[in-house]
Amino acid sequence: MKQAADAVLIYVEKYLCERRNFIPLTINMLIEKQEKSKSAQQSMPWESVLSQFGNNIRLRQHSPRTEKSYRIWIKRFCGFMKSCDPASLKSEDVKKFLSHLATQEKVSASTQNQAFNALLFLFRNVLHKELKDLADTVRAKRRLKLPVVLSRDEVQRIFSCLSGQYLLMTKLLYGSGLRLLECIRLRVKDIDFNNNLLVIHSGKGDKDRTTVLPESLKNLLMFHLGKIKELHAKDLKLGYGETTLPYALSRKYPNANKEWGWQWIFPSKNLSVDPESKIIKRYHIQPSTLQRAIKAAVVKGGIHKNASCHTLRHSFATHLLEAGYNIRTIQELLGHKNVNTTMIYTHVIRKKYADVSSPLDKL
Repeated sequence: MKQAADAVLIYVEKYLCERRNFIPLTINMLIEKQEKSKSAQQSMPWESVLSQFGNNIRLRQHSPRTEKSYRIWIKRFCGFMKSCDPASLKSEDVKKFLSHLATQEKVSASTQNQAFNALLFLFRNVLHKELKDLADTVRAKRRLKLPVVLSRDEVQRIFSCLSGQYLLMTKLLYGSGLRLLECIRLRVKDIDFNNNLLVIHSGKGDKDRTTVLPESLKNLLMFHLGKIKELHAKDLKLGYGETTLPYALSRKYPNANKEWGWQWIFPSKNLSVDPESKIIKRYHIQPSTLQRAIKAAVVKGGIHKNASCHTLRHSFATHLLEAGYNIRTIQELLGHKNVNTTMIYTHVIRKKYADVSSPLDKL
């Protein structure tokens, strides 16, 4: 984007300035275009609003999951306003919608904040309006919610109910503190066997980080990669073998999408058609498949906690804290921006109460 902007500036300064007769015409055309867009904006339908929203959020390189959640909130806001003219929307309408979420639908504080961020993006970047006077909006109450943490015995029971690549992925979630999407999006090049490291690219907040690779998983991972390499070789023989590359790397390096280093560590069993390029590729497994496997293992293991894939990440941090590791080290491994986020695990570590006698025992 910066390259494109620099190119346009050079074009205007070096080329258009030499053609002085062309400049007034260009400026007048721009002014006319702005006036037309303003007048058209007054009667812009919701379909056009959603289309412009999609273009704007992709231009700012937000993740597809953010676009999906924001789009859902904009549609809910449209339904709440009974599909009124978007040009007539005001800050008061946003205030009513947010208050409705808190008082009538009783959503959590994080859900209300997500709705607010979606509408803020809509007003600023699509409708070109500023939200004002939202101070008296009814806000959902934020409370301290302790994470669910499994004991070491419970983690072992989950492992005993899994097998194959689901067992390997579950061990990576717990052994490296990975998020669900970070695990299923791992590529072959992201593993550093020599230094026992996993490189996480474009994690939450589009941040990169490194985390520990458990020594006990190295042989299991190597065996798994051997089977995946055979599958990739078969795909290449059949004329497939391409994978999805981030950003515009597929244009910059046309043959990189068939290289072994870029392949998914946990690929899907079936080939599928890429919706954008229409090319048959092998994508990574869907998040829901691992979620279902772990949920079934929790039930089969007789664990009555509300455990999920993310619970293993919470358990990773808590067990490291109990082992005496520095909170800053755990923060870096988890990829938290603020250490206060990591401090939540100090509330759930098993404290030693051996010297404390209950008053009930003294009655």
